[in-house]
Amino acid sequence: MALEFTDSNFDEIVSQADKPVIVDFWAEWCGPCRMVGPIISEIAEQYKDKAIVGKVDVDNNPGISAKYGIRNIPTVLYFKNGEVADKQVGAVPKSVFVNKLESLL
Repeated sequence: MALEFTDSNFDEIVSQADKPVIVDFWAEWCGPCRMVGPIISEIAEQYKDKAIVGKVDVDNNPGISAKYGIRNIPTVLYFKNGEVADKQVGAVPKSVFVNKLESLL
C-alpha cells in the first residue's frame, strides 16, 4: 500500500530513504488522478522491498506541492538520494511508471 506523505513527514521520509522514492501528487476531484491511483498502489505492492511509494494530496499539503512546483496533477516525482531524479505528468500506462522506477534501481 502506498504511504501518505504530508507537509510534515515528506522531507524526513525522502531524505532518509535508502532506496528510490516515488511520490504521486493527486487530488480527490481529479479524474486522471483516479486512473493513476490504482497503478501507484500496484507499484507500491510490487516494489515494496525495492522502493518507497507514496501519495501527496495537493489540497491538504500545499507546502510540499509548492516546493516542487506541482502545477498539474497527476504528477509523479521520482527521488533518488533525496533529489528529484525523474518526473511524469499526466495519466500514462503502468509500464511508463515502472520503466522510470527500474532505471533508478
